[in-house]
Amino acid sequence: MIYSWYKKTFFNNKILKRSNKVKIYSYISTTILETLTMPEKRNKIMDANDIHKTVKRIAYQIYETHFEDSKLIIAGIADNGVIVAKRICEELKKISVIKPIFVEVKVDKTNPINPILLSEKLELCENNSVVVVDDVLNTGSTLIYAVRHFLTIKLNKLQTAVLVNRNHKNFPIKGDFKGISLSTSIKEHIDVDFGDNEGVYLCE
Repeated sequence: MIYSWYKKTFFNNKILKRSNKVKIYSYISTTILETLTMPEKRNKIMDANDIHKTVKRIAYQIYETHFEDSKLIIAGIADNGVIVAKRICEELKKISVIKPIFVEVKVDKTNPINPILLSEKLELCENNSVVVVDDVLNTGSTLIYAVRHFLTIKLNKLQTAVLVNRNHKNFPIKGDFKGISLSTSIKEHIDVDFGDNEGVYLCE
């Protein structure tokens, strides 16, 4: 698109000398190349220790709400939500007598109306309390479709937990238990990395 505009504006302009056209073409080409190859800016806003403390705090908040429950379903949305959910389960085992039961939830994030898959039978959750967990709450699309799946059975309580709440919701859903809340621009996005460089990154 940029090249087409340039060609129409400059190459067809007979007033410009050939040498000037070549210089302008070279400048625009270089600018486009630099833009396309420019590395993504990643600013670390939480490191591994911060994530650990945040998950622990979320686990305490969940325990305070569900201290009367003997067991609790912790449903993690694949992929990163699974990791957060498992860590919450580990913390709950340390601080309470609640028996956390982990369930993996697979949602087609490109088309969330597709069937949702669980690692356990849905009936396992019936007449129990469920906390649906994800790493980041962006538009709310993934989380709301995951939550809706559990509404097909009778539950004692249904809540959500997210590591990062991005405040860009398009759907009427919120994080009942959340680590941090960030007000970001549309151009920015959150990347949660559980690899060697574990952390939460604000990317531009």
